[in-house]
Amino acid sequence: MLHQLLAEFMATALMIIFGVGVHCDEVLKGSKYRGSGHMFSITTWGFGIAVSLFIFGNVCINPAMVLAQCVLGNIAWSMFIPYSIAEVLGGIIGSIIVYIMYADQFKMSQGKVEPDAIRNIFSTAPGIRNLPRNFFVEFIATFIFIAAILAISEYKVAVMTPMEVGLLVWAIGMGLGGPTGFAMNLARDMGPRIAHAILPIKNKADSDWKYGILVPGIAPFLGGLCAALFMRSFFGM
Repeated sequence: MLHQLLAEFMATALMIIFGVGVHCDEVLKGSKYRGSGHMFSITTWGFGIAVSLFIFGNVCINPAMVLAQCVLGNIAWSMFIPYSIAEVLGGIIGSIIVYIMYADQFKMSQGKVEPDAIRNIFSTAPGIRNLPRNFFVEFIATFIFIAAILAISEYKVAVMTPMEVGLLVWAIGMGLGGPTGFAMNLARDMGPRIAHAILPIKNKADSDWKYGILVPGIAPFLGGLCAALFMRSFFGM
């Protein structure tokens, strides 16, 4: 159990190092890749998740996936909270590591990059704030994400699964990411959001906990639950 929890923690941290790191590259002053755009960011998220899965193997790195696996009987319900906590902690630590790596760029960006843009390096935010619609977007994106991963896993071609999941992330990011930034994962959003709140960043924007808890917090769980129920009832999984 401890080994699996550590794997979830480290795999999530590595995913966040890639993901928050690429947003630092794209947003902060002093980065050689500043202004590279959404294609650069989404591609890095996809490849970063693939690398995490290649290294750590059979990990969820997403509390919504843990929930889906519990519903399907692949993970004991008693492990739902420990797995989720390990993943959120991984998100926090991964974000802190990125902050240390980009400390000079954060310092150079003080007063030159909007506080909201700094916060959005760490956590997701809607393009247009409409909480019911933002919730629906995250629900649908997570439903597709979890259902597709469950389908991919049925083929049991272990060497291909990480790249297939990476391509799935890339496709969802390109097709559905515009409204909310496609969190689809409490650990991906809440871990870095907590890190932003505790890090010594000057002139911080508000952490926007209302949005963080409702949209990237609750909606992915509902999407993951519905995906598991759909795959079990329609495909007999």
